[in-house]
Amino acid sequence: MGEQPRRPQAIPAQKCIFLVVVEDEKDWLLGVVGRGEAVKISAKAPSGLAEATVQPGSVMPGGFAELTVIPTTASVPSVLTVTIAAERRGLTESATVSVNVLQGEDGLGEPAVGMRERFVPWLVANHPELGITNETEWTGTIVNPNILVVMHYMFLSYEWEMYVTWHVTIPPYDWARIYLRHRFTETRPSYAFEISSVGEEPHPTEVPDWV
Repeated sequence: MGEQPRRPQAIPAQKCIFLVVVEDEKDWLLGVVGRGEAVKISAKAPSGLAEATVQPGSVMPGGFAELTVIPTTASVPSVLTVTIAAERRGLTESATVSVNVLQGEDGLGEPAVGMRERFVPWLVANHPELGITNETEWTGTIVNPNILVVMHYMFLSYEWEMYVTWHVTIPPYDWARIYLRHRFTETRPSYAFEISSVGEEPHPTEVPDWV
């Protein structure tokens, strides 16, 4: 479990996902007691202000879990702090993550689905090894709300996190990109694809450092 690099902004009902990494080798987590054994991870949010869940709830050293924080309307406006607890053999260490909750609504769901579906048929045909099909079920959430011109959205399937971003402008500058992270095995995306201008075919590209 490391330090949160920056405080993200969120709106009510947004899914804010943090990756909680367990590291034995640095002796940060629970000293040397139970080294090499699984660590139980849990999270607690202020009552009525957010929902916090951890998946999976037990992590081996070197592994990680996804912490999902969903603010409620009662948390607007505030800096929402969630406590993460790591327990092994009766010893506990804790850390916190914070989210700056602002007023807002997710109005990007429909256009984000449209952008996603520009990529999915091409992935089915060109990257069947990913296991993404036209029948893959996704749940979505806005990312980086209140940002204009460049839109950000995230979709989750059972296996994949798909980060979708697109430039709201006219051709030939109306690009769209997706970044794919395999959930529970990767801490950052390993695939990136771009449509240089809406109407063109996708093509592979590099995963930028900021993702």
